[in-house]
Amino acid sequence: MNFDVEVLGIPEDIAELIVEHPAAAAWAGITYLLAYALLILVLILAVILLQKINHKTFKYLEKKRGKKIHLQFLERAINIAIIVIIVIIPLAGDSIGKSILGSAAVITAVVGFAAQDVIKDMLSGFLISIYKPFDIGDRIELEDGTVGIVDSITMRHVVIRRIDTLRVVIPNSRINSISVLNYSMGTVERSNLFKFQISYDSDIELAKNVIAKAIEESEYSVPGKKMKDGRIGYGPVYFIEMTDSALVMAVTVYYRHNDATEIVKDDINNRVFSALKEAGIEVPYAYTNVLVKNITEPGTGE
Repeated sequence: MNFDVEVLGIPEDIAELIVEHPAAAAWAGITYLLAYALLILVLILAVILLQKINHKTFKYLEKKRGKKIHLQFLERAINIAIIVIIVIIPLAGDSIGKSILGSAAVITAVVGFAAQDVIKDMLSGFLISIYKPFDIGDRIELEDGTVGIVDSITMRHVVIRRIDTLRVVIPNSRINSISVLNYSMGTVERSNLFKFQISYDSDIELAKNVIAKAIEESEYSVPGKKMKDGRIGYGPVYFIEMTDSALVMAVTVYYRHNDATEIVKDDINNRVFSALKEAGIEVPYAYTNVLVKNITEPGTGE
C-alpha cells in the first residue's frame, strides 16, 4: 500500500507500522475513539455535576440575601464558563478536538456574525447586574407603558410579571437602552389604608387592640410607621368616624413592595374579621325595618 505520509501528516515510522500491521492499527484506532468518547462522557458528567453544585450554591445565597439580579446573572455566567473550561478548552487542545473544532471554523465565524445580538444581550445583562437599575422583585414601568414586577434575568433577557400575571420577556440590550421608572428604588415598603366597622355598643379600646394584633400577626404586614421616639413600628388603629349604624376604625398597613396589594388586602381582611368575631365584637351591616299597618277603609269597617 502506497500513500504520501507528508500529505497525511503521519510520521514515517508510524506509517510503516500501519502498513505492516493493519489489523492492530485498526484496533488501536477503535480503542482510541472509544477512549475519546468516554472522555467526552466524563466531561459532560463533570459539567452536569458542577452546574448542580453551582445552582445549589446560589440557591443558598438567595436564601441568605434574597433574590438579587446580580446573583441570577452570575449563576448563568458561571454555567457557561463551566462548559467552556471543562469541555471546549480540553477538546481544543486535543488532536481530534482540533480537527473537530477546526473543521467548523467557517460555521463558527458565520454563527458569530449572526449572534451579534446575543453577544449584545449578554453584555447588557452583565451591565444590568453590576449597576442594578432594578432588582428582582422591583416594580418597574418601561417607556412603552409596560408595568410589572421583575421576575428574573437570564443571559439574554429580563422577565417582567404584569399585574395580570402574564410574563413579558424583554431582551437585555433593549431594556438597558431605554428609560425605566422604578417604583421600588429607595423605598422599603408600600402602604394601604384599611377601614373596619364595629357596632355602637362595642368596646372601642378592645376593638383597636384586636385589630392591631391581627394585623401584626399577618405574614405580609411590616413595621413602617416612624414613632416619636424614632422607632419604626406598625401603624396605630384610629377611631375616625361615626356613621348611622357603625363606628369606623382605620389603620395604615405597611407591606413589602413586591407583595401584590390584592393578596395583602385579602389576608388582612380575613384576619381582622375572624379576630373581631372571636372577640365577640359585632361587625354591623345595613338593614331595613319594614312596618306593615292594617288600614281600614272609611265606611266599610274593614
